[in-house]
Amino acid sequence: MLDRKFVLENLAAVRANCEHRGMSAELDQLVALDEQRRAKLADVQELNRQANEVSKTIGQAKDPDERERRKDEGRRLRDAKDAAQQDHDRLDAEVHAILRTIPNMAHPDAPIGGDDTSNLEVRQGSTAPRSFDFPALDHVELGKRLDLIDFEGGARTSGAGFYFLKNEGVLLDLALQRFAIAELMKRGFQPTITPDLAQNSILEGIGFMPRGPETQVYSIEHSDLSLIGTAEITLGGLYSGHVFDADQLPLRLCGISHCYRTEAGAAGRASRGLYRVHQFTKVEMFAYTTPEQSDALHDELCQIECDLFDALGIPYRVVDTATGDLGAPAYRKFDLEAWMPGRGEAGEYGEVTSTSNCTDFQARRLDIRFKNKGEKGTHFVHTLNGTAIALSRAIIAVLENYQEADGSITVPEVLRGWMGMDRIGPR
Repeated sequence: MLDRKFVLENLAAVRANCEHRGMSAELDQLVALDEQRRAKLADVQELNRQANEVSKTIGQAKDPDERERRKDEGRRLRDAKDAAQQDHDRLDAEVHAILRTIPNMAHPDAPIGGDDTSNLEVRQGSTAPRSFDFPALDHVELGKRLDLIDFEGGARTSGAGFYFLKNEGVLLDLALQRFAIAELMKRGFQPTITPDLAQNSILEGIGFMPRGPETQVYSIEHSDLSLIGTAEITLGGLYSGHVFDADQLPLRLCGISHCYRTEAGAAGRASRGLYRVHQFTKVEMFAYTTPEQSDALHDELCQIECDLFDALGIPYRVVDTATGDLGAPAYRKFDLEAWMPGRGEAGEYGEVTSTSNCTDFQARRLDIRFKNKGEKGTHFVHTLNGTAIALSRAIIAVLENYQEADGSITVPEVLRGWMGMDRIGPR
């Protein structure tokens, strides 16, 4: 959430930012309501002043009837003050509701464009896309032939978009988790396994919409809980209402969680198989920082994602995400897109990780602050998130890039110790 004063003092910039992101907010209504709110606040202050003045004179009145008249006047003024305060609080709540619909400001260098076609490539990984001397298969066919993934069983059990991982597919999933966690712990991240459910107030604080026709969230009926779509939600909610000491920051966390997404509207060959599913496991990075630390931490998270996929030997590119493809909380976002030989007619890049700097947008909504030693008052932290490994899409990249002519899969060297093998199949 943006600061109210910032919005009112930078209305043109906020309006342009909304347009660049393809989002709407009732900014004119916000201005009108805030004017009314400030007028009511002045009424409250004036009525309170008058009531206090009358109260001071009650003891000075020698005539009993005059004292009663002054008491009545004091009660009338206090009732009027209370009524004005209620009006002020109602207007303040309406202003706050509009503020919560306004997206974060975008980084000045973020590409301006309506969707991902305006994303700007900023670098490529150390591994070049492989040239196959045999017809490359996609992960769906590979998973079927090697008995690693059962989409039909998932559909029978839970519906379309669900699946069973089997045999070495399970070992590959677990190996990727252990690899990511081990690497993150070396870099000072505290590992966690987070809840798969969160209160709706936490989802809203992070910037997710738990209800409504456009939501991607599975909500639990007759409760205020929803299934999470990412551990960003739970790791961000972990310190809701907390005040850090500045010397505790930056705080680096990583969380393993199941992720649940309705993926409403997703269809087509590009979404085939594991690419868009309703449930998957993810290792998520999350950081709390001071404002001065957040840009450097964002670059660090992006570099970690690159290091992980370079170590896996997966070709990829990094793109600076265009304004129209940014989620509301993100100030800037980098996506890492892995080369997937089985995607499209001759292979395509597909997003496998992303990392976002959300500045103080989430912290304002969740009231997460820090204090500097020796200073009065507190400041909002900055929050950042980044995918270390989204298991479903990482499995796609490994299977498709490491397939061999005989139908087997070579296990990436960094995973062999975790899997206890250097090759999968063929069967």
